[in-house]
Amino acid sequence: MAHQVECQFSRDVSYKYRGGSWIIQGQSKRIQNKDGQLGTRSGAESGERRAEGYCAIQISQIMIQAVLVMNTQGKPRLAKFYDFRPPEKQQELIRSVFGVLSSRAENVSDFIEADSIFGPDTRLVYKHFATLYFVFVFDSSENELAMLDLIQVFVETLDKCFKNVCELDVVFNFNKMHTVLDEIIFGGQMLETSSTEVMKAVEEITKLEKASNTISLVPKSVSSWQAR
Repeated sequence: MAHQVECQFSRDVSYKYRGGSWIIQGQSKRIQNKDGQLGTRSGAESGERRAEGYCAIQISQIMIQAVLVMNTQGKPRLAKFYDFRPPEKQQELIRSVFGVLSSRAENVSDFIEADSIFGPDTRLVYKHFATLYFVFVFDSSENELAMLDLIQVFVETLDKCFKNVCELDVVFNFNKMHTVLDEIIFGGQMLETSSTEVMKAVEEITKLEKASNTISLVPKSVSSWQAR
């Protein structure tokens, strides 16, 4: 699936992400670097020079495609897709995943080939805790055991946040759950594998949120007048 993101850093140069490549448009030379490193070459070395050329750097596609948390009745408590899918398609995928999970025995592997649900070369790993399924969907560039460990990091961090997390904690603290997940995975890429480090970041964010909530945006003279 092609993805496109545009960023304007200066008046003359803009950056676009399209289908796995960053395209830097502006007064530049053309370079294709498969190692993901941005370099420079002269016109003779690159083989061509254009008035409005571009540089392209290859970066990896999204590795983790989705993170799902659903209860044993199939009701989603968190659904985060890292590539664009219409809401109707997301609901269809969630139902398909639950159909597979609910039909599996307790003594089978936690790893599932997800080609029939998410497309070719995709896999699914899950863990069942109490009334919740934690599901990660990813492509073949990721290791199944690493994804299983990442689920454990996610759950351990939620346990630290809520003191033995349960389904009600997830329902009533939806924003914090997203904050924890964003510290572990961002844009389909794994950021942090240490529950301790994730907790430090979440605590800092919580402090900033509390500090911002205590700031009064109304002058004292106005607030005292309203209290009369």
